[in-house]
Amino acid sequence: MGRLEAMTAFVAVCDAKGFTAGGRRLGLSPSAISRLIGGLEEHLGARLLQRTTRTLSLTDIGQRYLERAKQILAEVEEAEAGLQADQTIPRGRLVVAAPRMFGRLHVAPHLNMFMQRFHGISVELQLNDRNVNLVEEGVDVAIRIGELEGSNLVARRLGSTRRVVVASPGYLRRRSIPVRPRDLAGHDVVAFMPLDTAPHWTFANAERDEADLLLTPRLLTNSAETALDAAVSGGGITRLLAYQAAALIRAGQLRVLLSEFEPPPAPISAVYPSSRLLSSKVRAFIDLLVERADWHFVDLA
Repeated sequence: MGRLEAMTAFVAVCDAKGFTAGGRRLGLSPSAISRLIGGLEEHLGARLLQRTTRTLSLTDIGQRYLERAKQILAEVEEAEAGLQADQTIPRGRLVVAAPRMFGRLHVAPHLNMFMQRFHGISVELQLNDRNVNLVEEGVDVAIRIGELEGSNLVARRLGSTRRVVVASPGYLRRRSIPVRPRDLAGHDVVAFMPLDTAPHWTFANAERDEADLLLTPRLLTNSAETALDAAVSGGGITRLLAYQAAALIRAGQLRVLLSEFEPPPAPISAVYPSSRLLSSKVRAFIDLLVERADWHFVDLA
């Protein structure tokens, strides 16, 4: 930055034809200007200006350096203007990560609108059910469901989603309707969770012996779609996030059970690395999601 400052001072002095006038343009004293140019000449090992008490003229090397310095400063100004434009006008490639089913249902449908609104944007949507490392994997923004305790990410809360226990009306007609969490012991359970995780369901407002149930599922799967299909076809009772089952609940194909024992809704957040300024493309994307989507999966009526 010191060399660039000295180059700027040199160009200002040449354009203004004097140290005093050049310094005035930059808000610097003549002595400060003189030190900058003297340091530049020492660095280059060549004299750029011939100074007398009454005149100031360029040496041959100084003339060549002036032409190149003006080009360099113009390029720097252009680069800075481009970066500033990127901060105000969304453009470039936006990399978004989201849970597989949530991304398909509630993120992907809005991408066409986003790209139509901002023609300079292209989007890469990564759908997977693990928490990606945004910095290491080059992700601009991710959708996370659940608490973000201990995270070094900046989060914008978008909404929340219930954790619902559901079964098909046909299954409930054949069996019985569970009234308390402990009643699940007499039912076929379809457990959706990572396959390396013990199948626990936790409940609120429950007795101690049923607040954290270790299940023996008839079907254990790491696919929400598989759990939904099994429940709709009468295969048992499952527990999912409300956004995963909302359409089937509203269509009457699934019925919510044990709602008074549900744990608090899980937050839905858009997150981005704290080490980065919020770029215009990320801000515009989050704003569009807030504008276009209902992210509160609480009322399932």
